This record gives sequence, C-alpha cells and structure tokens, in this order.
Amino acid sequence: MFTIEHEFDATVVTLVDEGAAPLLEDVTVHVTESDVLLNQYDPRTDQVISVRLSPCQWRDLTAALNLPEGVYRAK
Repeated sequence: MFTIEHEFDATVVTLVDEGAAPLLEDVTVHVTESDVLLNQYDPRTDQVISVRLSPCQWRDLTAALNLPEGVYRAK
C-alpha cells in the first residue's frame, strides 16, 4: 500500500510494508525540483535514516527496476 500527498513544495509518497511478518517501517519519499529524499525510521537507533538522490539518480533507479542485469546509460 502507498499514499501520495501533494504539499506546497514537494510530493510525498509513503510506502507501507504489507508483506509477511516481520514488517519493516514505512518509507517516505519526498520529491522536489532539486532532489528526492527517502526516509525510514530505524527503531534500533531511534533515528530516521535518510538517502538523498538527484532527479537523475531517481530516474535511473526507477528505470533500472524494469531492466535485466547489465550496465546502462540513460539518454
């Protein structure tokens, strides 16, 4: 399951783990013009872990999900 919310300066997608137990914490994806921020709460450290991607890296990641193994360069 996931949700999509449009905020003033970003679109926020929340990914909810619905698989078999043990379930992982929700992942939020904040998309702005300049970057994509992925956040997930880590209960072991009681902190939110963040990964920041450029729009180009995000485009490559989403494209890679549907490609076979190999090396690619997006045009």
